[in-house]
Amino acid sequence: MDPRHKSKTITEGADKTANRAMLRAMGLGDKDMTQPWVGVATVWSEATPCNVNLHEQGQAVAEAITANGATSRRFNTISVSDGIAMGHDGMKASLISREVIADSVELMMRGHCYDGLVGVAGCDKSLPGMLMVMARLDVPSVFLYGGTIMPGRYKDKDVTIQDAFEAAGAYAAGTITKDELHAIECAVCPGAGACGGQYTANTMACVAEALGMALPGSSSPPAESEDRDAFLKQAGAAIVAALHSGLKPSDILTRKAFENAIAIGAATGGSTNVALHIPAIAHELGITITFEDIQEISHRTPTLASLRPGGKYVMLDLHKVGGVPVVLKAMLDAGCLHGNVMTITGKTMAENLKDVVVPKGQDVVSTHENPFSPTGGLAIVKGNLAPDGGVIKTAGVTRLALTGPAKVFDGEEATMAAVQARQIERGDIVVIRYEGPKGGPGMREMLGVTSAIVGQGLGYDVALLTDGRFSGATRGLMVGHVGPEAFDGGPIALVQNGDIVTVDAENGVLSFEISDEELAKRRAAWQPPKRHLSGVLAKYAAQVGPAYQGAVTHPGPEHKQLG
Repeated sequence: MDPRHKSKTITEGADKTANRAMLRAMGLGDKDMTQPWVGVATVWSEATPCNVNLHEQGQAVAEAITANGATSRRFNTISVSDGIAMGHDGMKASLISREVIADSVELMMRGHCYDGLVGVAGCDKSLPGMLMVMARLDVPSVFLYGGTIMPGRYKDKDVTIQDAFEAAGAYAAGTITKDELHAIECAVCPGAGACGGQYTANTMACVAEALGMALPGSSSPPAESEDRDAFLKQAGAAIVAALHSGLKPSDILTRKAFENAIAIGAATGGSTNVALHIPAIAHELGITITFEDIQEISHRTPTLASLRPGGKYVMLDLHKVGGVPVVLKAMLDAGCLHGNVMTITGKTMAENLKDVVVPKGQDVVSTHENPFSPTGGLAIVKGNLAPDGGVIKTAGVTRLALTGPAKVFDGEEATMAAVQARQIERGDIVVIRYEGPKGGPGMREMLGVTSAIVGQGLGYDVALLTDGRFSGATRGLMVGHVGPEAFDGGPIALVQNGDIVTVDAENGVLSFEISDEELAKRRAAWQPPKRHLSGVLAKYAAQVGPAYQGAVTHPGPEHKQLG
């Protein structure tokens, strides 16, 4: 492949004189015109600590690209902070931002004829958004995570943003004081970087390495660590090498690579959001990833990392013992990782891991001889309440089944009001509906509600199910992505207060006790809620597909099943 396969469209020929004149206005010269062009897309903003130092990281990558004989062009895209958007109407923007990130980077790359892409991402949806557009464009690409935040310290313990959400519930329950609540608030986020536990950002960073799109070891150094500097330089060198070798995302992102991605999510007790994002990335290449794939791979993959919220440690601790390659090596040794897949290094996964060892004398990463759990941390449940399925994070959950009466709420706000009023009791099955991709619209996360329940001491005595989704920080018996969603008339729309509901992660069941006659009666009486949408919410609601297919908004290429 010509490394200048795109850029020569605007840098060659008399008819492109005006195009080049505009480039020269930005200081570019003859040499720049004859080199491959690399777009460096970052999600820098002052909206969230996850992204606040990505401008500097993008600049360092651009300098490395220049040093390796290519022309870099930096640009920026949006990012919505899940933490700051949590618990109010702003969360409807979060998942939608994944599509906007992918679409905006696509437009910049297409419009300006860049030959390759380095995507630097920080907050939750920016990671899958960048990976989606890399798969979509299929030009040589390198993914770079902006890095995790350092853990805070409170009462001689590491704390993360999860502790702040749960502290709000504890304060409402009267178990901590206002001064303690304020002290936790001031402690949990000491600087730049994405949330520290194995929440969505860190989970997707691990996924990027497991897919082979990120350089080995690049995902674990904290955002403010000098350990990141070497990877910024390596990313610049790697993208230029990929341009000259012709190595493209489609060479890397095979079905086996996606199976590796699911497996590392399961092995690390990662976020249930992988059940949205991995199918969405695969969709860009015409590869179908199903809930059944996720269930089967999680079942055969042991839990090999003890990461919060299901375990004890944060990403910094994983970095100290060798980072993501140590987890991948443990997985390879366990027989649950495909080692023969290509990666951005130009080597296979097994070749990258050849000299990696799982260190002794630490309990962050285990081996298959002594896993933290014999199965992975994700489970799929189905039944008459969820014909399309739902997703549970089982890592660290001590109670995997519960049967009880439904307490039904239309939307997050009504649920939170009930939780704060102490109306949720042990044994209840809390149902939150009309929060799906279409019905929300935007499929809000329910971390505020789940954290309040945990903070009140009910985390393992109450189950919750929703057609919305959860933060990676959510813990307890919580079922997300329930489909079909309520707005489409799924059974979750027909549940009533007092119906007996069973959530059973061990046996893969989500059902409620109802006769066919009663269900038909309720279905005949049901009407979708009336609403008026405008702007991006209206466009998204009109285009988005179901959660089990990744909540994508375009048809993608023709789908295929690959070996």
